[in-house]
Amino acid sequence: VQLQASGGGLVQPGGSLRLSCTASGRTLTSLTMTWFRQAPGKEREFVAAIRRGRSTHFSDSVKGRFTISRDNAQNTAYLQMSRLEPEDTAVYYCAAGTDRLIVSSLDLVESYHSWGQGTLVTVSS
Repeated sequence: VQLQASGGGLVQPGGSLRLSCTASGRTLTSLTMTWFRQAPGKEREFVAAIRRGRSTHFSDSVKGRFTISRDNAQNTAYLQMSRLEPEDTAVYYCAAGTDRLIVSSLDLVESYHSWGQGTLVTVSS
């Protein structure tokens, strides 16, 4: 499956952005879709995941501010980001994994077989 991430940009603190991850080559229906991010000089970190049954999981740093969703008809996953903070500045990557991923493995980079190219989010005044 090929993934295309989009929607990044410059936003002021407290603002909102919605990222999209569109798949081609395979339907998203049976996949776990996840967002990671990587800030300059830091390792890639888990942000949020949505599983086949639409259960969602978030890192503590974004819980309550970000939501993740999927539109199977559009073959697209979304990350809605609200109340953005400068610490959210990073390149955001979407990733796809099998529907058999267990909860404890959702935050592992090696759990995912397909990655998008990344989209930059900058939170600054």
